Amino acid sequence: MARRIDVTGAGGVRLAAWEFGDPPKTDPAQPVPEDTPGVLLLHGLMGRASHWASTARWLSGRHRAVALDQRGHGQSDKPPQASFTREAYVEDAEAALEQLGLAPAVLIGHAMGALTAWQLAAKRPELIRGLVICDMRASALGVATQREWADWFKAWPVPFATLADVRKWFGEDDPWVERPNPARGEFYVEVMHESPDGWRPVFDYEQMLRSRETWVYDAHWEELAQVQCPALVVRGLDGELGRAEAQEMVRVLPLGEYAEVADAGHLVHYDQPVAWRAVVEPFLDAVFTA
Repeated sequence: MARRIDVTGAGGVRLAAWEFGDPPKTDPAQPVPEDTPGVLLLHGLMGRASHWASTARWLSGRHRAVALDQRGHGQSDKPPQASFTREAYVEDAEAALEQLGLAPAVLIGHAMGALTAWQLAAKRPELIRGLVICDMRASALGVATQREWADWFKAWPVPFATLADVRKWFGEDDPWVERPNPARGEFYVEVMHESPDGWRPVFDYEQMLRSRETWVYDAHWEELAQVQCPALVVRGLDGELGRAEAQEMVRVLPLGEYAEVADAGHLVHYDQPVAWRAVVEPFLDAVFTA
């Protein structure tokens, strides 16, 4: 089962936070017991909290794990004039930790969510006891990638007539897919909703591009170096974060560790959930028993 808890983010934007577990750990109206370790899970661009459901259910046996639908995503608000800056995303995660009573918590972030996590860890070290960075680069990606993303969005054959069409296009037919990838198809099924003319994404393309442009032009090594807590950098062997850059990130982090998952692409936790758990669990054990 899943329990939704509303959080008020930066600028008053309403955010949906989710506990996945059976039963959820706590009544959100009651304070969290001090001995219950908190974990906040942050999805990547275009993702949603439910992409963390498997991870959160595993974590819920020993921790209070909450996944956040970030602004513009999932069931959180998508105000047309809302801010989609890095600062807004970081302040949202900060608000979630404080309003949910999770701190000091471990942050687990994928892609954009990982960048948000390490920027928050640099800004508010007292709130963070550990950090898992999943397949996110610290280097600048460049102007050209933003144009490529805009063109890619235009290529989506929306509306999709059925969810089977969503699975096939994103898992097989998308020009960005090098070989069939069923996990990728399922990932995108989760970010679709049914409209009168078919299936469309739950997010707005322009808001995604606005979110992305706030980090792709700049490098983020400085904030990485300011992270004081233990941090695990995880990459998929076929993901977007290369081994050399991942290992340099570990070197820059004051308390960095490295792990990679074989047979996984960018969607590491979604591609290979068992192998993902195998590299994350020892790190969490060490953080929470330190």
